[in-house]
Amino acid sequence: MTEHLNLDGDGLLLRLFIGERDQWHGKPLHQAILLLARERGLAGCTVSRALAGFGASSRIHTTKIERLSMDLPIVIEIVDAPEKVRAFLPALEEMVDNGLATLEPVEVHFYRHRRS
Repeated sequence: MTEHLNLDGDGLLLRLFIGERDQWHGKPLHQAILLLARERGLAGCTVSRALAGFGASSRIHTTKIERLSMDLPIVIEIVDAPEKVRAFLPALEEMVDNGLATLEPVEVHFYRHRRS
């Protein structure tokens, strides 16, 4: 894990938009992606549950509409060196049936772990 402590300068942000109900082999897709990112040694992965959103279907998913509140948007963000993020994309291609993936260049100012 210490190899990432030198992550600075040019990085790549992968942002993935999926639904809360999306599954991968019987598990929540967001959980499967999080665990795979960790297994592959990516610097970090954050999963956020959104309050509302819509995607390609234009159907609004929100906590305000009772029947749609079971499939809220999930946003997954991963930042690492560009080559590591790009190497992770084929796995996502296989796992994600419905969603959106974006890539943005980022400048990593620091990446550190709390010292004991």
